[in-house]
Amino acid sequence: MKRRDQKNQDLKIAIINYGADILDSREYKKSDKYIQHGDTTTHDHMISAALVCLKIARALHLHCDEQSLVRGALLHDYFLYDWHAPRATRPPRHPTRHGTYALKNAAEIFTINPTEAEMLTEHMFPVTLKLPRHKETWILTIADKACSFKEAFAKPIYYKIVKELNDESNH
Repeated sequence: MKRRDQKNQDLKIAIINYGADILDSREYKKSDKYIQHGDTTTHDHMISAALVCLKIARALHLHCDEQSLVRGALLHDYFLYDWHAPRATRPPRHPTRHGTYALKNAAEIFTINPTEAEMLTEHMFPVTLKLPRHKETWILTIADKACSFKEAFAKPIYYKIVKELNDESNH
């Protein structure tokens, strides 16, 4: 197996190990009904963000709580509404508030620790204005913007891994 393929396999295994309960949740799969950027669903965007978070942390040898990093990334946009809908039909101030909605929804189903909670509510820095305290939030902030850019302008190079993770969590 090529080194890159082995690294990608290691990333998939980490996401499954840390986030199986999230990925397998019927409630979480509802995020597949909403488009995030381009033609990428919110569900796939969150998985992509988890992949990129791990890639960043491992490539830079950042010592962080990988479990919180993955779980926070998998839930950071778990707001469960169409943010493209007219303003009158969706919650107000999406750019600054969707992390709060994501935290509310996630906390109803999953146990969320303080690092994960901050990741959900502050991943939109600097739009949210509140400076993140945790290294995991900073990693997600960067990964989210990178994924968003790729989704809006080009298919992610890791789309195959996202599909494989979806297929594996549907079994």
